[in-house]
Formats: sequence, C-alpha cells, structure tokens
Amino acid sequence: MQILTGCCIGFFFWFVFRFVLSGIYTVDQNERAVKTSFGRADRLPGGKTTLDDPIAEFLDAEERSRYQFPQVRVIQPGGPYFKMPWEKVRKVRIATNTLNMAVDLEDPHANSGGSRLEAVTKDQLNTGLTGQIRYRVSEKNLYAFLFGIKQPLVHVVGYFVSVLRQRIANFEAKPVPLAADAIAGPASAEVIGVSINDLRKNLRDLNEYMDQECRSAPARYGVTLDASLITGIDPPPDVESALAAINTAHNQVSSDISLAQAGADQKIEQSKRAVEIETLKAQAEMEPLKRLAAELGELYRGGPAVLAAYLRNVRLRLYDKAQDVYLEARR
Repeated sequence: MQILTGCCIGFFFWFVFRFVLSGIYTVDQNERAVKTSFGRADRLPGGKTTLDDPIAEFLDAEERSRYQFPQVRVIQPGGPYFKMPWEKVRKVRIATNTLNMAVDLEDPHANSGGSRLEAVTKDQLNTGLTGQIRYRVSEKNLYAFLFGIKQPLVHVVGYFVSVLRQRIANFEAKPVPLAADAIAGPASAEVIGVSINDLRKNLRDLNEYMDQECRSAPARYGVTLDASLITGIDPPPDVESALAAINTAHNQVSSDISLAQAGADQKIEQSKRAVEIETLKAQAEMEPLKRLAAELGELYRGGPAVLAAYLRNVRLRLYDKAQDVYLEARR
C-alpha cells in the first residue's frame, strides 16, 4: 500500500513538472516565438504564404516559385504562455545587429581574419573592402529563418558578398563632362577615371545599390538588411604609388581645364558687355535723329508753308547765336 501511495505521489509530481511547470514560458520584448507541434510549425489558417505578403514584391518570377514559404503564427512578447509536452517553442531575437562584412561565418581565418574583403575591379585590380552590415530577423518570414534554411545568416552574408563583388567587377562611374553646359561630344571630351578612384568617389551610390539589391532578402532568407555601409576601398600596396601619381596628374589636368574655362567664360562675358554698351551708345545717338525726323514729318504733313516757317525760325536762332555770318552772294 505504501508503495502504491509513493508511486501515485511520484506520478503526481512528475505530471505537475512535465505538463504544468515545463509547459509555461514567456517571450521577451526583443524576441518573437513560433510554436511547433511534432516538428510542424503552427501556421496561419487559409494556407497563406510569403507571396501573399508585401515582402515578396521584390522577387522576380523565377524566385517567387523557389521562395514560397508558409506564414506561421508568431507569438508576441508577453506571457506566461502554455504549451503541451509534444510542442516546442522556437524563440528568435529580432533586435538589429551589426556584422563586419569581411567576416566569414564558416571560416574565421578567411578574408585576412575577417578584416578585409577582397574583390576584383573591372581593370583587374585586387582591392580590399571594409564596412559593416546591419541586419535583423524578419518577423514576417520566420519560417524561412527557422526552418527553410539551415544557416540563414551564412546565406545572407554570402548573397551580399556575391552581389557586392559582381558590382565592383562591373562598376563604371558616369562620365563627367568638362563643363556643366557642354554639349555631348566624343569620349575625349569627358574625364575618364580609374576604377578604384571611381569607387571611392561613388561610395554613396554603391551603398544605395547594395540596399536595393538586398531588398528581397526578407522573402528569401527571413533576414532584413537595414543598411550596408562600405567605409573603405584600398588598392593593393604595389599600385598605391601609381594610383597616387595618376590622381595627382588628373587633379592637375582638372585644375588647368577649370582655369582655362574660367578665363574663356570671363572673356565671353566681357565681350557680351562690350557689345551691349556699344549697342546702347548707338541707340542713344540715333534717338535724337529719330525724334527730329518724326517732328519734321509732322511739320511736312502740316503743309509746305509750315515747314518753311520752321526752317526760317531755326535759321533765325542760329543767326542770333553766331558771331559771323557768311552769305552766298547772288549774281
């Protein structure tokens, strides 16, 4: 009897621990959770997938068939919650994290110990890149992060690095004309730079391009890339001096071109002002003649006697001002 009583008490405590105490859990503020039953995630009713969510708008037709994950029921922060013994809870931190883009999550010794990511430019220069990636787990596609991909962060970093290297290998800066109002001409009228110099001058465009290309990462891997910040592009040591010489010569040529353009613009402006001044002078000299012609025309339309009287009065005023008058003698 005592043995039976002891077994009952033991079973009771096992039941309480197994089904009550072990089944209570909570979710922190920076966490989200997904419950599984016999290994199957608790999904939303209606068979909804990620293609029904706006995060799939950046996938092309081929990718939409490959990255079609079911939408799962996400457990929000709070608690306590209860689960059955055959259910498991998978928790994920959704806080934003920062990762060095040169770090290889599978091989810590790669990329110079995670300090420098190598890439080849269009002119076959092996350059080094440094920067950071800010990422967070996408709450809208937890299935892909937890169950769809074995190592989602490895996939995301690998995808980012492959896109970045492809962009570096094909990057070409937009040609800059010699003058802002210059008419499009042959290639000799444009400033053509070295690929590394172009990359350094267009870091902002490169970062924006990477952000646009990685917009499909939440639908692919369940990871959102908030931002990518490429901070440095360093050429190989053996070509650093050559690039410095090229940059110096390029800057000198640009300075000479700017000075020549400034001198030409100044001369053109001075010529325009000179033509304007001479035009105003000519107009000032012609204005009295125009008024006199108009006045004589009015007198002529008044009749021959009026014009003769006007000429006589003008002649008399001239006689009054003159000291000597010479008249033609009539024979």
